[in-house]
Amino acid sequence: MYFNDVHILYYVLFTIIGGLIAQFIDYCNRCFIKEQKIFSKESFLKYKRIMLPNYLLIAVNVIGYIALLYKFGFHSEFNDNLDLIKYMILLPMLLCAFVVDLKEQIIPNRLNLLMFEIGLVFVFLYGFTNINIALNMLIGMFAGGGIFLVITLLGGLIAGKEAMGMGDVKLMGALGLYFGLQNIVVISVLAFLIGAIGSIVFMIISKKNANTYIPFGPFIVISSVITTFVPFSILFTILMKIFTLGMY
Repeated sequence: MYFNDVHILYYVLFTIIGGLIAQFIDYCNRCFIKEQKIFSKESFLKYKRIMLPNYLLIAVNVIGYIALLYKFGFHSEFNDNLDLIKYMILLPMLLCAFVVDLKEQIIPNRLNLLMFEIGLVFVFLYGFTNINIALNMLIGMFAGGGIFLVITLLGGLIAGKEAMGMGDVKLMGALGLYFGLQNIVVISVLAFLIGAIGSIVFMIISKKNANTYIPFGPFIVISSVITTFVPFSILFTILMKIFTLGMY
């Protein structure tokens, strides 16, 4: 049996892999939050004593892996699977950034650096097949980090405090390596749109005031996931209709 020209056994395999990786991400989240070493016997033994399946994280990652396989398919040539492999590696790191930033209001430098390093590896790999794609990814890095750096600096000058953390700036720079110029711009706009709506809803529900700090990382993650699965042309059209009040 095949779904989108991919045998069902591949979906079963991706389900198992996605579940195992999700549990590892739960372990990483605890290490980041408690500021422990990930590759440490002591950290692992502490986690093992309290380990329970994180069903929500498992479900999200498994669904994401199945969706990635359905979208990109599975091919015999390694180069044809680069998009699939890239997003399979990125998705768990995005989930990690989402959880840690939501709980601790910080995106660990170790996580951002790992995203950046892996992103550079993919730039190198794409460069073998299409140098234009590799250059677009590098430009995306500068655009993503640059946009948020300018916003952070302007926020500091105007409001006298950081508009967002430097972790968000580093995250956007790293994501630019995965998404390229056009998509990282869409992610930026979409993140602010979702962030504005989400912040208003949060303040209404929790009855917090406007000075309450709301981490921006989760909005970046949500926007990145949306951009992964929704084509650029569709997102661009939707955003243009929103910001032009339907006149586009």
